[in-house]
Amino acid sequence: MRRTTELGDLKTTMSTMVELTSAFEGIASMRISQIRDQVLHSQQFFQDLWHIYSQLRVDELFHFGRLQNSGQVVDKELMILITAEGSFGGDIDRRLISSFVKDYEPARNVTVVIGRHGAGLLAQRGISFERNFKTPQRDLNINTSPLIEVVKKYKSTTVYYQHYESLMSQTIKKIHLSNAVIERGGKVDTPGEIINETNYIFEPSTYAVVDHLESSMMQIMLSELILESKLAQYASRFKAMSLAREKAQASNTEVGGLYNRARRQEKDERLKEIINGLRKALA
Repeated sequence: MRRTTELGDLKTTMSTMVELTSAFEGIASMRISQIRDQVLHSQQFFQDLWHIYSQLRVDELFHFGRLQNSGQVVDKELMILITAEGSFGGDIDRRLISSFVKDYEPARNVTVVIGRHGAGLLAQRGISFERNFKTPQRDLNINTSPLIEVVKKYKSTTVYYQHYESLMSQTIKKIHLSNAVIERGGKVDTPGEIINETNYIFEPSTYAVVDHLESSMMQIMLSELILESKLAQYASRFKAMSLAREKAQASNTEVGGLYNRARRQEKDERLKEIINGLRKALA
């Protein structure tokens, strides 16, 4: 049987693991609540922009904010992968990469990765990517402008992201960016006020304003997808920490039992030694 000192050290380690996993579990739960609130604010801002855009639009097409320089578009599909910055979040990034690989064709696709972990997973598979953006640490005022400038260069854009369903369930989804913006706008109620060139002055031009609105709404949509992915990542981390805590608690209970038995055995052995010593002294 293992010595009590060794088992005592192991018991302390297991207790520390239980405390750490419980702390990470609590942090993940708190971040989930904060991100949900931010998504609601973002959706309201999108609706305000769509009210204006739906009345200014010069045709029925969504131009990715490039009406004024459409001749520079590359005839390829941009694929954006939203992953975590680190690997401390279960298997959700691996599932996203596996989903992406099924659709990926090097001849017609260009890849951009958000998150260092996703970039590392692609490198392991020998898949190159155009750029790697860092996953935003902040949840407020996410700056997706550099990413939108990349989006404008390509004919179409598909985004792969992680979707939060519940604390114990997260899935992988993909959307076409322009379709997602239009579908979201279609759910917005049309305002009573009419906004057009007869009662408003648009500087420098109506086309420039439309471009700006399209770019802004794509930024909002991408920000929401990043937040949605972070929500799923925190939920995946919560699930991983919850499972780790349960295993640590089970191990801690098992080690505690071994430790108590080892202490009793040592006490029994000491008592036997004392009794045997007394018998020899009295003999």
